Amino acid sequence: MLGASPPSYGRVKRQGGFTLLEVVVAFSILALSLGILIEIFSRALVTTALSRDYSRAVTLAQARLADAGIDIPLEAGSYGGEPEDGFTWQVSIQPYAFGDPSWKPAFDAFLVTSSVSWGRRAEEPRRVSLSTLRLASSSDLLGASAGEKPERESSGRDE
Repeated sequence: MLGASPPSYGRVKRQGGFTLLEVVVAFSILALSLGILIEIFSRALVTTALSRDYSRAVTLAQARLADAGIDIPLEAGSYGGEPEDGFTWQVSIQPYAFGDPSWKPAFDAFLVTSSVSWGRRAEEPRRVSLSTLRLASSSDLLGASAGEKPERESSGRDE
């Protein structure tokens, strides 16, 4: 028998595989990697929720700015409303004076600031404020203060 290997009586054949130490090191690396991934996803969820809250707050603040002069009278003062899903809002309207006091414009200007605040915990309140200038003619203000809504001019199109 040429080319045949001699029988291995009494010798143990070594099998290929991983040692216990290699397996423990591999599981340690896997556990650390999973821990880091879980932390990353956890922070991503918190950031997503915070982004959603800011988006809702900005939308509410924009809606309240749009209400100034329509549902909220365009006169100096501060107006607030019922909390909406944990968001409280306040609109502040102040007369706006232009730089040159000798110049008398044909309209009155108001600085309108809409603020929305919220927070799940007292130590972490959040707030968004938006501001704009609103212009109104004196006749609009007189009609609005008497309880009348100013008439909209027709654009000639059917609405």
